[in-house]
Amino acid sequence: MGMQLYPGAPVGTGPVGDPGGNNGRLEINENTPTDQLIAWTLERFAHQKMIMTTSFGMEGCALIDMYAKHGKPVTVVYLDTMFFFPETYALRDRMVERYPHLHFVNRGTTLTPEEQAAQYGPELWKHNPTQCCKIRKVDPMYPVMAEADVWITGLRRSQSATRANLRVIDWDWRYQVLKISPMANWERGEIWEYIRKHDVPYNELHEQGYPTVGCTHCTTPVEGSKVGEYSRAGRWSTSEKTECGLHGGAGI
Repeated sequence: MGMQLYPGAPVGTGPVGDPGGNNGRLEINENTPTDQLIAWTLERFAHQKMIMTTSFGMEGCALIDMYAKHGKPVTVVYLDTMFFFPETYALRDRMVERYPHLHFVNRGTTLTPEEQAAQYGPELWKHNPTQCCKIRKVDPMYPVMAEADVWITGLRRSQSATRANLRVIDWDWRYQVLKISPMANWERGEIWEYIRKHDVPYNELHEQGYPTVGCTHCTTPVEGSKVGEYSRAGRWSTSEKTECGLHGGAGI
């Protein structure tokens, strides 16, 4: 059974219109194999602005590799918060070298850490991490999405409780864009298996106890963490915060 373009809105009223005819229904569904879904997005939105975003996590690296195999010049946007780990910057450089036909674009904030401290006080991430994420992640994403018709993400349902009901194809009401998550049904072990099989670059910090990698100030290693396992532990460990806010949840 197909699914409506975005719940609660008539098909054809959004910026991408009716994607497949077929009486307002997509010709794919929640269980469409990832490789077929990726091929469909590249064909269906070939003449529209499709943007993939990544923080260079394991999911993002695998998804970039999957899209890269099709040889299309996909735009990959990342938000450099200016607080990346050195290992993350090194990974970015390896990805750029590995996939020269993709367009990697930094659309992070231009507000320097020094300017942020002057405006909001020192170490904002300690006394108001939500505000820090808003400044360095959420707000910079608005102009990115304003230019996009389609947003490709590496989100998965099993990443957190706030993502448990993630749909493969949905309408993002905040950013007003069609949001596609081809890996929604994947488990972390499957992603790690894909990365090893296809020799995809990944962040070396995963081998040092970091199940996920964010900014230096808000990411800590987790004792006993293994590379192929996923956990939000180690992110904002000194607060109740679990999400940066880019994808909703408790981050904003």
